[in-house]
Amino acid sequence: MEIKFEHKPVMLNEVLSGLNINPDGIYIDCTLGGGGHSEKILEKLSSNGMLIGLDKDTDAIEYTTRRLQSKYPNFKSFHTDFKQVLDVIDYLDLYNKLDGVLIDLGVSSYQLDTAERGFSFRFDGPLDMRMDKSQSFKAYNVVNEYSFEQLCKIFFEYGEEEFAKQIAKNIIKAREISPIKTTLELSKIIENSLPAKIVFKRGGADKKVFQAIRIEVNGELNNLYETILLLGKNLKKGGRMAILTFHSLEDRIVKYAFRELCTDCICPPKTPICICGHKAICKLVNKKPIVASIEEQKENPRSTCAKLRIIERI
Repeated sequence: MEIKFEHKPVMLNEVLSGLNINPDGIYIDCTLGGGGHSEKILEKLSSNGMLIGLDKDTDAIEYTTRRLQSKYPNFKSFHTDFKQVLDVIDYLDLYNKLDGVLIDLGVSSYQLDTAERGFSFRFDGPLDMRMDKSQSFKAYNVVNEYSFEQLCKIFFEYGEEEFAKQIAKNIIKAREISPIKTTLELSKIIENSLPAKIVFKRGGADKKVFQAIRIEVNGELNNLYETILLLGKNLKKGGRMAILTFHSLEDRIVKYAFRELCTDCICPPKTPICICGHKAICKLVNKKPIVASIEEQKENPRSTCAKLRIIERI
């Protein structure tokens, strides 16, 4: 059966407007997914322009490459984590030549809605959560092998879960009887660890823990800051970078990375004179993050927590 990515791109018009597409430009979509944003960028490019799509999800890169290459000869794709983007820049000799970069840090609808991928607490599936299915480390390893302290740490830091200790305690208690193998097994343990009123109030009571485990499995925050700085340095003058985030941890990293790229002095606040010699190479296009319209939030609930930040090379 052929895989189909039914994924509605978030803030599509805002992203396209923010990137200020140059028809002859070179663009990188660092998180290709189903190609919703990429296809609209390609529609705006001339035959002289080029779009490069990256994704570490094998299903995404295979499906979307087939779909887009059949229509757009100026589309190239690479099966890689976008944090390895320097390898692609080096391979294609694109140092300081990028007109635009897009990073969409959301999980695709396909990943969430495909039970066997193990991303969602709404469907019963194996504890997997790998974006790159070639890696061996899975959610199963986190849930069944991490210590109490390790579980608490990722639930607190990546999920901002206030009941982290109780959830971790109950996970360890359950796995001492038998390994926890499926998403619904884990979901039941989480919900039984929370006060009933919290389960009712949250709706998706498991969301924070599932988010934390997914981030851990895929190393989503590892080197994100450094990669944003690297991409900013490889924009050409007037080139733009747009980043979509879906939770506060990601948004904080993007905010601080953009601040570094757009600020002259980054010395500690109490330093009497500048000793860092740092110079801004970009400027903020929007000082505050852009959020989805009320209409889009109603049509696509996954856009409700999205934030869009954009910078331009000066």
